[in-house]
Amino acid sequence: MTRQPVAPEQPDAPLPDDLTEQLEAHGVSAFGEVELRRQLEQHAPSYTLFRLNPIAARKWKARYRIMLAANYLDCQSVAEAYARALLASLDEQGQASEAPTTDA
Repeated sequence: MTRQPVAPEQPDAPLPDDLTEQLEAHGVSAFGEVELRRQLEQHAPSYTLFRLNPIAARKWKARYRIMLAANYLDCQSVAEAYARALLASLDEQGQASEAPTTDA
């Protein structure tokens, strides 16, 4: 069996500006991988993070996939995956709190 050549590990790029702006709007100020993971764990009941193999990474043009509830997000770094999942959780919680309640 032959092994696929492994590309050298590249340092993670900083989070995109639009993502950091959206997180700041929700009051998130720490953008490190560990801090984002800890915040995500406070807001999401569960999630699964996958590192994509080289073939899948080329196909989907992403290095990581995070699954959150019934959705998934493709990202270039672990920090970006945590940040996007955190943002999705915060947006979902915000929508749930704004939803009108009906009393019977």
